Amino acid sequence: MTLESKALAIAPRFGSGVVTKKLRSWVLFMRTKPLGGFGLIIVFVVLFIALTADIISPFDPLGLSSNVLVSPSGEHAFGTDRLGRDILSRVIHGSRISIYVGLTSMLASSIAGAFIGTASAYFGGKTDIVVQRFIDATAAFPTLLLALALTAAFGSSLNNIIFALVIVFTPRVARVVRSVSLSIKETPYVEAGRAIGASDLRIMLRHVLPNTFASLIVVSTSLIGSAVLIEASLSFLGVSGLPASVISWGSMLGGDVLIDFPNAPWVGIAPATALTVAVFGVNVLGDALRDVLDPRLRGTQGAGAGT
Repeated sequence: MTLESKALAIAPRFGSGVVTKKLRSWVLFMRTKPLGGFGLIIVFVVLFIALTADIISPFDPLGLSSNVLVSPSGEHAFGTDRLGRDILSRVIHGSRISIYVGLTSMLASSIAGAFIGTASAYFGGKTDIVVQRFIDATAAFPTLLLALALTAAFGSSLNNIIFALVIVFTPRVARVVRSVSLSIKETPYVEAGRAIGASDLRIMLRHVLPNTFASLIVVSTSLIGSAVLIEASLSFLGVSGLPASVISWGSMLGGDVLIDFPNAPWVGIAPATALTVAVFGVNVLGDALRDVLDPRLRGTQGAGAGT
């Protein structure tokens, strides 16, 4: 019996045909996009760790002890740092900052970029020209360099980092949404909305913007991995402004870790591995969602399968 048939056999036990359809969709996604399914599992695990950090941490992440630079052992699975703090507990709590920065900056930039991109495409003319020139000017700067400059201008704090990331990511979202909205605004149902006297705002919110969600989900997913990496880079450089009581994977890779790493490599390997796995999971999930939600790619894959 295949996975799909098993899913169909189990699904009726949980309720209506809606549940069956949802379960079938998930099974098909895991089968056709195994790497994307693996990324989804990683994302769920990171979210679970972040939400239950206080429960699953074996030690106080800020607690000092005399066990300085102890190598990984049964008591300290990832070892300890130069202050005797348990690295596993710090990695677990550090996931919270990455999740907070990634999700907050993604949501804010996605909302702002979606409205800007939709309005730019819908109104066109001078509005579109002005918006696109601003987007082009922002895209000319390297992402990390622009985030670093904005953080220095706003001041070092976690919320300022998020604000800087929103400014950096919003043009990227707006460009994608605009490209999709340009074709949507010429569709018959949008023309029909204009003919019956619907306002521009109603047409954009009810007819244009909802039809950009597939592309918006794809680009938004990729922003999470970028945000996590940029926050870690800024923390590594020491410009994040985070107090010592706030733990992030980036801050765990900076400071005295560079000095201790040659003799105690576990102090850097653990947070670096956590960061790498989390970003990898988000990125492969985003790639899988792009393949599933983009109708042009679905058509290409179907044509390739038939040859």
